[in-house]
Amino acid sequence: MDIVTFENVSKIYRIGEVDVAALLDVTLHIPRGAFTALVGPSGSGKTTALNLMGCLDRPSKGEVMVDGRQVDRLGRRESAVFRGEKLGFVFQDFNLLPVLTVFENVEYPLLMIRNLPKSQRKPAVDRVLLAVDMSTQARKYPSQLSGGQKQRAAVARALVGEPALVLADEPTANLDGQTAQMVVDLMKRMRDEFGTTFVFSTHDPRIMKQAEVMFHLEDGRLLDGSSVIGEKHHD
Repeated sequence: MDIVTFENVSKIYRIGEVDVAALLDVTLHIPRGAFTALVGPSGSGKTTALNLMGCLDRPSKGEVMVDGRQVDRLGRRESAVFRGEKLGFVFQDFNLLPVLTVFENVEYPLLMIRNLPKSQRKPAVDRVLLAVDMSTQARKYPSQLSGGQKQRAAVARALVGEPALVLADEPTANLDGQTAQMVVDLMKRMRDEFGTTFVFSTHDPRIMKQAEVMFHLEDGRLLDGSSVIGEKHHD
């Protein structure tokens, strides 16, 4: 079963007196477990598509299905609960809270969104920190970390709740080439280890090269030729 489906999805924003089309009649299917890239120039609709998958916005038209749920019909509270249970997010600027340690940043969704007791939070955090090779940095604050370490912590935070889907918006944009490659390799390894589907918006050729599914967007439209690249994704 596909983890994400768009059926004839459009998103129109009203800016002053002008309607701006961020997405126009997009239909796509993302297989469960696929390492997936949304590519295209700035303004092509990549981030809008991620926001719709992430229940951060609603389409103006069409149907959005995520993990078997029609999310475009969810109310605000239902969307928040769905995000907390099913989704993880990775951002280009890391979005770590500066006053919290690495451990506390990774723990944060389990405490604030799921309200799990400490006896359940600690083993979950320890597991993902070990998986991303950040156990030794657990007591440090974001200001004490390199860019690559910050993104590793962000990946751990996205994975700690064992989400079905992780959405990553330009996750390597603020990293140097070597560090970016390490983060891409890490996320692919996390996909293999945790069974999580990763969907990226990206300009990064390293991600494009490793993508098993790629969708090309331009001016809000899905271009012909967007397709499954390989058959390595998980069913």
